[in-house]
Amino acid sequence: MNTTNPIITLRGGGTALIVELAHPRPRIIHWGADLGDLGASDLDALVTSADPSATHNSTDEPRDLTILPTEADAWSGTPAIEGVVRDGSPYARFVLASHRFDEAAGELDVTLRDERNGLVATVRYRLDRFGVLDVGTTVANESDDETVYDVGAVTALLPLPDRATEYLDFTGKWSRERSPQRGAIDLGTRLRESRRGRSSLDSPYLLIAGTHGFDFRNGEVWAVHAGWSGNQRYLVEQLPEGAGVFRSILGAGELLLPGEVGLRPGECYQAPEVSFIWSNAGLDGLSGALHRKLRARDTHPRSPRPLTLNTWEAVYFDHDLATLERLVDAASRVGVERIVLDDGWFAGRRNDTNGLGDWIVDTEVWPDGLWPLVNAVREKGMQFGLWFEPEMVNLGSRLAQEHPDWILAPSDGVGTAIRHQYVLNLAHPDAWEHILGRIDALVAEYGIDYIKWDHNRELHEAALRNDRDRAGVHEQTLALYRMLDELKRRHPALEIESCASGGGRVDLGILARTDRVWASDCNDPVERQNIQRWTAQLIPLELIGSHVGAEESHTTHRVTALSFRLATALFGHAGIETDLTRLSREELDTVTAFAALYKELRPLLHSGDLVRGDLADQESVLTGVVSTDRSEAVFSWARLGTSAPAQSGRVRLPGLDPDRGYRIRVRDEIGRTSLHENPPAWLVQAAGDGFSVSGRVAGGAGLPLPTLDAQQAILIHLTSH
Repeated sequence: MNTTNPIITLRGGGTALIVELAHPRPRIIHWGADLGDLGASDLDALVTSADPSATHNSTDEPRDLTILPTEADAWSGTPAIEGVVRDGSPYARFVLASHRFDEAAGELDVTLRDERNGLVATVRYRLDRFGVLDVGTTVANESDDETVYDVGAVTALLPLPDRATEYLDFTGKWSRERSPQRGAIDLGTRLRESRRGRSSLDSPYLLIAGTHGFDFRNGEVWAVHAGWSGNQRYLVEQLPEGAGVFRSILGAGELLLPGEVGLRPGECYQAPEVSFIWSNAGLDGLSGALHRKLRARDTHPRSPRPLTLNTWEAVYFDHDLATLERLVDAASRVGVERIVLDDGWFAGRRNDTNGLGDWIVDTEVWPDGLWPLVNAVREKGMQFGLWFEPEMVNLGSRLAQEHPDWILAPSDGVGTAIRHQYVLNLAHPDAWEHILGRIDALVAEYGIDYIKWDHNRELHEAALRNDRDRAGVHEQTLALYRMLDELKRRHPALEIESCASGGGRVDLGILARTDRVWASDCNDPVERQNIQRWTAQLIPLELIGSHVGAEESHTTHRVTALSFRLATALFGHAGIETDLTRLSREELDTVTAFAALYKELRPLLHSGDLVRGDLADQESVLTGVVSTDRSEAVFSWARLGTSAPAQSGRVRLPGLDPDRGYRIRVRDEIGRTSLHENPPAWLVQAAGDGFSVSGRVAGGAGLPLPTLDAQQAILIHLTSH
């Protein structure tokens, strides 16, 4: 071989990462498709071809993209590490010191030192059997004097080839989370930052690069996700000179505010883990790898996801025991398995202007505590859950009055309120202990099965008063993690939902400590079809809260059919978010049938492979789940609005086994679907005794799907025979 440098190859899930441990700085020479067992000549060719050209007006030697690119490499793009020695230099020269390779675990640790500043950086690459590459970077101050190193940014970066020409990421707002946006990867830096103190409604969520025209089922794609619940940054960047032999770079990490992390001698900063995923099977290939990874976790929920009723849109703040008991009775009759009492149960909480922070049951509303309701729920064989917003405080609360120094705000004043509330400084040890103690006591007293953990405002001027008003988003996020971890340690069976103004905190950092996410406060099925479709790009359906709302949406005031709302809610961790006591007998019968259908199909929905159709008509949505052995599948064919074509023509049902025969049935338990045109002949059979078809025809040629009226959906269930 032309090099004496060690070549390390990580392989898993059809993906490979190949690193040359070059001196003084290692470089990545391949990330993408598994190239197989490379012999000496192939490795030699790969290494030799990793040497770029020396361009005009550039360095005398060709510029590589190292694993930790900085200006020391003559790298003019975004550096992997930014920082400054306090009252000193912003320039670090990291050189290879050592490495550790565990082939069985798929792990490579590379340690680099900056002797001038006494800094040590370790980059850990871990490629699992699903093809997800997790990258974690640690920066330590090992100087032997009193030097302080202020960390500016640590960004995990990987190269992209020339054929990655387009990007896809997400934006959003309240009730419209994870709205996709895409475009060309042009020269320069596309930088997305979330400075909202949480991953946010506007989170890029996943930054995806791909070949021209990539979609759900086609194209080669590369993606990155920052597993962090605080401030974030994502970027895709192309310089005129490229990135070594690559075209551009993809990266993500925590966004640190000035002075937020200062390392004294002996201290280190552990950057949040960043996940990179490659697929040659489009967006469904990415989601498949991520879903399999999450499902393999030891902490992943194993029991069937209970059909949940949340009381918020049923009663809001009107916590009347008799009303709630009628709701519990109705929920039990339709088949609900978990009741969650939402906001309004604690002292002073008759509206959203007061009470946050005290977490004491309101004795005026609940003179006997929550026991009458808890007992009513348990007597019906259901689980009991409770809403909290532990990171927030109203100024009129007892806590804020007695401990104003516990508020996460500058010392000279609390600034602007959002939703009448402020942020409680969980990094303050006394505040942390107080809040943990109140939640712990209530969970223990009532045997609470489930917490809906909310977070309804962004963090602005998040100053640590006990530390000279230093920026505190980083410490607040770590304190939140510690609290969730401790609650789980004390109550191993407790389940926690991450809610943040709806879907404002959905990331792998929070999911390492919680059991599902609330995708959105919007239960309008027209909006939910897209919100859930894109939330599932990262997260499997069993972790996505998906509820049936009222006929008139609480958030959009759109009126939709019950069957459409039920079909939409089915594709997630299903629940109900409406007052069942106001439904007609016929509607209750339909909801009861839906509950039974959900329980029948959830083993498939919560273990199978998510598949999504690539459709020319943007008003139609095809979503399916296919069992891992491809013996069963269920599809939702939904119509959001009208469109010019009178009929769809043949539409492929993706993911089926071409060599299997399937029997298709229309699942009409959720109510009648309104058709805009006469149904195709095969659907008439499917609605009766069933229609037989091979996977080769249904998945290869496709079936003409019916033209539905706007805001309608039909469920198609396939079983092999």
